[in-house]
Amino acid sequence: MPRLAIVSTAALLMASTLANAAEPIALRDMGSFHVGGRLVEITGKPVKEVTFTLGGVPAKVDPNGTYQVEQMYVQYFLPANEKGAYPLLMWHGGGLTGVTWETTPDGREGFLNYFLRKGWSVYNSDAVERGRAGWAQYPDIFKGEPVFLTTANPFQRFRIGDGPDSYDPDPAKRKLMPGSQFPNDGYENFVKQNVPRWTTTDDAIVAAYIAEIDRVGPSIIMFHSQAGSFGFKVAQARPDKVKALIALEPAGVGDPDKADVLKNIPTLIVYGDYIEKDSRWPKIRATGIAFGDKIKAAGGSVDVVDLPQAGIKGNSHMMMMDKNNAEVAALIQKWLEGKGLTK
Repeated sequence: MPRLAIVSTAALLMASTLANAAEPIALRDMGSFHVGGRLVEITGKPVKEVTFTLGGVPAKVDPNGTYQVEQMYVQYFLPANEKGAYPLLMWHGGGLTGVTWETTPDGREGFLNYFLRKGWSVYNSDAVERGRAGWAQYPDIFKGEPVFLTTANPFQRFRIGDGPDSYDPDPAKRKLMPGSQFPNDGYENFVKQNVPRWTTTDDAIVAAYIAEIDRVGPSIIMFHSQAGSFGFKVAQARPDKVKALIALEPAGVGDPDKADVLKNIPTLIVYGDYIEKDSRWPKIRATGIAFGDKIKAAGGSVDVVDLPQAGIKGNSHMMMMDKNNAEVAALIQKWLEGKGLTK
């Protein structure tokens, strides 16, 4: 009898847990592919002898020859009940990968899951030089050297910490922006996502993103930070295939002289909190607003949302990871619905 009671109690607890859990995500398909890139010939390098495995037999490696480089990795998730009129492409920022859109550093659902649950087909990428896209030799192919970030750098630069010297290895001693929504307890997991980045590969990245949209077809692009210039430039290169642009704190813009090319593409630009307290972001925001104004002057539709003015406060540069990321995502979803981009 006691044993039956234990089993019964466990079953009730499990049922309760499942009832409170989010509904399972039903997919009709998922997968991945690489796209873009080019072949490069390297010559004049000395042959090396390499031991690939500790205690193994050395092998001669000739670095001269043809290399496949500058490709991009894309993973896609197609919902069983599709409600988005077009696929949603998610493009991450500098020094990051597609992990940006996945599970948050403190273990909550990210934008990828949110929009899948809303019925969007989501294509999440690792851009050229990042993650599963792979690297290439430098300076032979990637010119210059990669940029690496210290643990403290994003904390201070992404408006998580309140000014210089706000980071401390001890989470309890960090100086967060007042009312910050960034999950401080997950910050170590966030910096584990950081990858090296180059400042000389923009053309290759744009080419790979163009190849992605050529393969996927008409799409909506959601892009963040460094990908600001990529999103706008790709839309200028393929205006017939880009059905909407969602720019989350774009750090760059497209060609201002070709702003009129975007006049038929509805655009949403979103900025987080604390911008006026930062040394760089007021100017970056002004550049984005000026570019949006050029699109509007050409007859285009551009909506700019400053989250604090919309009643959503405390957001860092990484708004898709903040504790209120579902509120930000809901604002974007509402905008997409208002533009008639859902079925």
